[in-house]
Amino acid sequence: MSQTKNPVVPSGPQPLDGQHAANQADFAFHIDSIRFDENYQPGDATRLTTNFANLARGANRRDNLRKALRMIDNRFNALASWDNPQGDRYSVEIEIISAKLQIGGASSADAIPLIEMLNTTIVDRKTSRRIEGVAGNNFSSYIRDYDFSVLLPSHNANGSGFSTPAGFGDLHGNLFKLFVRSSAYKQRFAKAPVICISASSSRTYSRTDNLHPILGWEYVQDQPSATDEYFAKMGLTVRFFMPPDSAAPLAFYFSGDLPTDYTNLELTSVISTMETFQKIYRPEIYNANSSAGACYQPDLKHQDYSLTQIVYDREERSRLGVEQGRFAEEHFISPYKSILEKWSSSSAL
Repeated sequence: MSQTKNPVVPSGPQPLDGQHAANQADFAFHIDSIRFDENYQPGDATRLTTNFANLARGANRRDNLRKALRMIDNRFNALASWDNPQGDRYSVEIEIISAKLQIGGASSADAIPLIEMLNTTIVDRKTSRRIEGVAGNNFSSYIRDYDFSVLLPSHNANGSGFSTPAGFGDLHGNLFKLFVRSSAYKQRFAKAPVICISASSSRTYSRTDNLHPILGWEYVQDQPSATDEYFAKMGLTVRFFMPPDSAAPLAFYFSGDLPTDYTNLELTSVISTMETFQKIYRPEIYNANSSAGACYQPDLKHQDYSLTQIVYDREERSRLGVEQGRFAEEHFISPYKSILEKWSSSSAL
């Protein structure tokens, strides 16, 4: 197992106490980006649990990245089959978007890494056009690591049954909504983000009669999950679709109207990117040898599936989630606790 280091998070200004601190708290976002290609290497501020960072380490890193990018392009062309007789008209370029939060009187150099997403650009080889894709896709956040890997297990440690602590996800949700409303986001992206993740293995999904040409068959779940409730506090609604020739439904989190707010090519870029990651690290579900039926429950112990030729360390990913959650607690949650709680409780977002 490769040795990793915690990301370097600047200490920033020391928080003030009392109501004055809350009134003076001024949050500003700064966005950095880096190309995700076969030469990508995770930076110091990257959450190492992130799917793309996991693929980009170790002896097989370049081969991993090259194969994953080829899978994305192939899936995109399979879905975008119109006016594409050879199945090679399009390619997808991906940027890793890192949002940093500047608090109070801190300089921009002391901004704290907060959120990472992906942004897609569609390259049309036939017309030489570059078409803006979708921001979001993958979503990772230090506070989410803290909430799910530190706070939630501690809250349920007594073994009396699963529950969430009061206000669970409020701070994270308010900060995410503030980010999407910020000038930094609006200057960079034309549309709200779409986040695409795995369906929950603790829920049962039923296929409906709704069929979208790109998103595929819509499924509904038997009841909301803790993740659904967490993302709802971010202002995001969930719908489940199984795209054509997919093995299982994907969970799409969005604001607005998913099928009408985004073009078919934009939706195709989300599916091709995120289904590829799911096939790599959840092959039991998304690279299964048979597709989900009318009633479906994902199962990570399912045995009838195929492996990709891409090396992925799922055990390391789980372990690092706890480490990075505690790191976020030490460098962000605890030092700024007074400012953050006062701001979040009074937020009208």
